[in-house]
Amino acid sequence: MGMTDVLIVGAGPTGLVLACDLARRGAAVRIVDRSPAPPRTSRAKGPNPRSLEILDDLGVAEEVLAAGSAPLPMLKYRHRLPVAEADPWADSAPSPDAPYDRGRLIAQWRLEEILRDRLAGYGVRVELGREVVGLTEVAGGPHVDVTFPEGRTERARYVVGCDGAHSSVRKVLGIGFEGTTAEDQVMVCGDVDLAEGALDRTRWHQWFDADGAVMLCPIPGTRTGWWFQAGPERDGRGRPLAPTADGFRRLLARHTALPGRALTRAELLSTYRVNVRMADRFRAGRVFLAGDAAHVHAVAGGLGMNTGIQDAFNLGWKLGLVLAGHAGVELLDTYEEERLPVAARTLDLTSERLRATLEAIRRPGGGLDAAITSDTTGLGVGYRWSSLAAHRPGDGASDAPAAGDRAPGGEVPAPQAGDRAPDAPCTDAGTGARTRLHRVFAGPGTTVLGFGPGSAAVLRELADAYGDAGVRTCRVYAAHEDRGGAQPAAVVDDTGHAAAAYAAHAGTGASGDTGPGTVVVVRPDHHVGVFAPGDDAGPVHEYLRRLHGAGRSAEQSTGPSTGPSTGLPTERFPGMVDAVR
Repeated sequence: MGMTDVLIVGAGPTGLVLACDLARRGAAVRIVDRSPAPPRTSRAKGPNPRSLEILDDLGVAEEVLAAGSAPLPMLKYRHRLPVAEADPWADSAPSPDAPYDRGRLIAQWRLEEILRDRLAGYGVRVELGREVVGLTEVAGGPHVDVTFPEGRTERARYVVGCDGAHSSVRKVLGIGFEGTTAEDQVMVCGDVDLAEGALDRTRWHQWFDADGAVMLCPIPGTRTGWWFQAGPERDGRGRPLAPTADGFRRLLARHTALPGRALTRAELLSTYRVNVRMADRFRAGRVFLAGDAAHVHAVAGGLGMNTGIQDAFNLGWKLGLVLAGHAGVELLDTYEEERLPVAARTLDLTSERLRATLEAIRRPGGGLDAAITSDTTGLGVGYRWSSLAAHRPGDGASDAPAAGDRAPGGEVPAPQAGDRAPDAPCTDAGTGARTRLHRVFAGPGTTVLGFGPGSAAVLRELADAYGDAGVRTCRVYAAHEDRGGAQPAAVVDDTGHAAAAYAAHAGTGASGDTGPGTVVVVRPDHHVGVFAPGDDAGPVHEYLRRLHGAGRSAEQSTGPSTGPSTGLPTERFPGMVDAVR
């Protein structure tokens, strides 16, 4: 019986991002989906800014940008007449720390095509028509036996359920999925074609009336395709009717100035009910849950697919390090430790945004723009509570604003351990080509940044110790510094943005040459692990040994940890905050 490293169940965006991340790390990965053909859905409208950073790291952002469009202004109607227009992104612009200031509109099926193509480049293809019906793990054993309907059993070291809200993996594991379903909050959805020229395709059109609503957003890459969302038709007892093409035509004629015949095609029809649910746990032994299999919430703010993508990016590097034998299996405990609180907060955030949206549309001129806030960009999500965040005394980790939160003047506070690592424009020290710090971070490794001349010796020491274990070092030079002998990976902070974002945290001046300098460890998922003075390699060595040192191999261990241990004892890093559980 053959063995694969990771079997991913579900080939939506969550599963595909995880598969791409693991495949580029050299893991033997397989991905299966119960659908007989590539799954298609009409709901998710595209990645938010944080997901775009992840897609950039995976090497597909340019293709996603080319295939999609920028978010559109929203034109709101009442009684068939336009009454207001809003552009939620009118006041936003790219910044040095966050070059993606807004998300991208792209059909979910098109995003999945792009990710499948990327995955195929690693020699991995989605295995369609395969549904998991059983999972068996012997206590302390080195693998999971996975059963398919035909009775065939296959083995994997780890299994990840990315198979949606009705997850077979979650059900087989018997993991609870507590929450509520709002039976009265119902929406019908589909992809439709409208007669060419029927509506302005530079706007997202939204009709809200006392007796219902219709929303039409143009699908990028099509000439006549639109996303259709509406309040459902109802029968004589007030029960919602199933969506049909003719029903869509009647809704169109009732709420808009368009005749029903303007709708020439309707497919991917579905009924959406507001579900707010979360799994009791995201891990059972060697099996994990991610995306909608672990949490579902209101669509307000567009965080469903995006939260799943970010689950996958958190889990991928941890599985990769354990499979490579660098980290102990305890590292895998930090997936739930970090992502479960994020999911819980997302449930609260989207429920609040839905409430705000339902309140807004009662008034003429209100619309879906009420759902969009800075919280929905994903850029402020961090893990300050995590045992992987090596805080120093005085950081104020539990109550300080998260990275990405902007003060009234627009400035971004310096990040702390656990926060998203800011981006910054810079130049390659060797070639002079323009680049960015997130491009330096890109790929499966951990990055160590060094600011100021005082960091040079520590960077050399770390490169010698961990260079063969997936750790790369990057000296960040100030514009005025002598760059003689610069290593190939070095960059020049010619605009000062990198030093402002990172070095000032340790008291280093913007010139980068005051004091001992600063060393920053950035995890493979772009989150800060530890800050340290440039003349003290101890905290950095300790942190990197936990992730890239001669840790136990997953296959040499006595089995996966299922308890609360994280493998990163707080006494190793004084000042660490307790995990939120």
